[in-house]
Amino acid sequence: MGLSEAGGDERPVFRARTVLALVLVGVFAFSAFVTLAAYAPDLERDMSCRSNVYSRCAIGFAGLQALVKQDGAPVVVSRSALPKGRTEGLLIVTPEPEGGTDIAGLGFGGPVLVVLPKWQVERDPLRASWGLKAGVVDQREMPRKDVLDAVGVARRKGVTRPTLTGAAGTPFEGVTLTPGPIDTLQSFDAKDWVPVLTDDTGQMVIGRMPSTSIYVLSEPDLLNTQGLANLDTFASAVTIVRDLRAGDGPLIFDVTLNGYKMERSPLRLMFDPPFLAVTLCFAAALVLAGIQAVFRFGPVRRPQRAFALGKEALTDNSAQLIRMAGREARMAPAYAALTRKAAARAVGAPRELAGDALTDFLDRLGAQRGLADNLASLSHDAGRVENRPGLTALAARLYRWRLEMTRERQ
Repeated sequence: MGLSEAGGDERPVFRARTVLALVLVGVFAFSAFVTLAAYAPDLERDMSCRSNVYSRCAIGFAGLQALVKQDGAPVVVSRSALPKGRTEGLLIVTPEPEGGTDIAGLGFGGPVLVVLPKWQVERDPLRASWGLKAGVVDQREMPRKDVLDAVGVARRKGVTRPTLTGAAGTPFEGVTLTPGPIDTLQSFDAKDWVPVLTDDTGQMVIGRMPSTSIYVLSEPDLLNTQGLANLDTFASAVTIVRDLRAGDGPLIFDVTLNGYKMERSPLRLMFDPPFLAVTLCFAAALVLAGIQAVFRFGPVRRPQRAFALGKEALTDNSAQLIRMAGREARMAPAYAALTRKAAARAVGAPRELAGDALTDFLDRLGAQRGLADNLASLSHDAGRVENRPGLTALAARLYRWRLEMTRERQ
């Protein structure tokens, strides 16, 4: 009795709601893991003090990005090659010491402003995103490949407050800029380059590469965050960006040359159009499969043997052979004889009767019992069956006659 009571009080380990909650949490966690794995390279950014638009320290250009946004111009941070044929706007490239300088490979057809590096910084041990000034970049470490191959920089000692003058026939024609104090003013010289903005000694601060729309700015303190802290330098930066920008296009900050190039991966393609539709269809199919598994209808179908055993299998195989041979109609007389034999045994007919004599006996007995059909007509019709529907109809009549004869329906 104790066992039965214990068995009657048994409860499932988990409730249905608990199981459902566990499944939903597992699905959400897995989906979040896959999504984060796909976009992890985009989220991993080096926030140390470097000369790029992501950096918020003194030599970075995050302040310039904020300035452009406040000025009302659209801003784009590019991590891949730009669409060919785009000419409006301004592409700002900030190569770092000993970094890549494949500026022509960026694919932008409009004006390009290359801002050369100047300062070296050391990591601030107290603030990861800050830097400590460690002097100017060595001349041997300045980017010089490709477009910058002919560029050679010169540096003025001490802190000066230069006057920058725009050259005739350039976007800065008639413009005079008076930025704030600049430490170690950096200018450059390049053979056959077109001066665009020069300092008070005639040295180029902004120059244009011949037969191109590629401009080089040698003094990064005119645009970086530490320079924008001065209101005069701030005003100069606004003028530089506005005058070089073509049309109403966006200001594009390239970071591919800073090591942030976006790499395509099969995992990320799952979440980007047009492949996102395939991913959503696959997820919907999994949900429907899960619902079907939870709300199963009917008993579980057990696997069957490849070759069935037993009387039922033998009967089915024999029936299939007869059907394939087209001899179903010829079974009618034999089935009529089998029905007559079963009925005779059930009613206790004399054993010496056989054939037509037994048929006459059963018909007389059937007439006494008020049967609508008789065995003689059924046997006659059995010999005239020609197809399967005829055999089926005759079998139904014989079966009904046997039931009425043997009183099995009562």
